[in-house]
Amino acid sequence: MWKEEDHKLHRSLTFKDFKQAMHFMQQVADVAEEMDHHPWWSNVYNKIEIELTTHDAGNIVTEKDIKLARRIDEIYDQITASKL
Repeated sequence: MWKEEDHKLHRSLTFKDFKQAMHFMQQVADVAEEMDHHPWWSNVYNKIEIELTTHDAGNIVTEKDIKLARRIDEIYDQITASKL
């Protein structure tokens, strides 16, 4: 689940392996580019950390972050339910 802390939305995600994590990142990258709203994230093997904040609004959480978080949740649910 997403946690709001220090004016950021944060979520830690775990995947079955590195390949599935990379597939997820590519899907999110496409959506982020489409929305023109890009996350801060890091990846180590099957774990991804994501932070969302709106720089244009003074580094606070805005509706843009909430919308991207919802899309990220949808992608995560879809990918972890698949057999990739």
